[in-house]
Amino acid sequence: MDTIVMQEEFLKQQNELRDRIEPVDKFDMDSVKLVAGVDLAYWNKGDEEYAVCCIVVIDFHTHKVVEKQHYSGKIEVPYMPGFLAFRELPLILETVGLLETAPDIFIFDGNGYLHPRHMGIATHASFYLNKPTVGIAKTYFRVDKKTDYTEPENESGSYTDIVIDGEVYGRALRTHKDVKPVFISIGNFISLDTACALALQLTDKESHIPIPTRLADLETHIARDAERS
Repeated sequence: MDTIVMQEEFLKQQNELRDRIEPVDKFDMDSVKLVAGVDLAYWNKGDEEYAVCCIVVIDFHTHKVVEKQHYSGKIEVPYMPGFLAFRELPLILETVGLLETAPDIFIFDGNGYLHPRHMGIATHASFYLNKPTVGIAKTYFRVDKKTDYTEPENESGSYTDIVIDGEVYGRALRTHKDVKPVFISIGNFISLDTACALALQLTDKESHIPIPTRLADLETHIARDAERS
């Protein structure tokens, strides 16, 4: 498919899905038992691009790892700014299909609502997972190429809203004192307040990144090295 035609089709899909985003809690926090972290890593083989998706499921209360799964494959969609989900979603869904447990919430190493059309990977994937999703990125994605974020105070739990044209797209959240902030945006079926509370509850002293996505990130490096060897 021609890249321009592909972009037009992808844009149409994003605009249709955007109207179905529900930025409210569609679940009871007391019922949450399992949380999954999702991340991908890429590599090239000749002129072809490959990636591996890793999902780590942890117990919400004990933070113990319950399950780990990964799936790798060729990337069929070329990189186009704003359409990352179309590259990653096939591998994510294949990995989800391998899970023996049923996570209550999925956290993505990436963005959700913090996207030009509010359709980052965390949001896009939610329509296929039918579960609450959150995007937690390590680096800031400047949606409109000009709006920056304000540094939160240097205290655990402090945050500043990322506001673009009067709308809150996400938050810069400092999970610990003296660490860089992470960037929280909802995926779907969850409020921003709950997403931030979830991130804080799932972050330990080992890192400023929540446990599920930190472990998923580590697993992607292990799996990628195994695939490339």
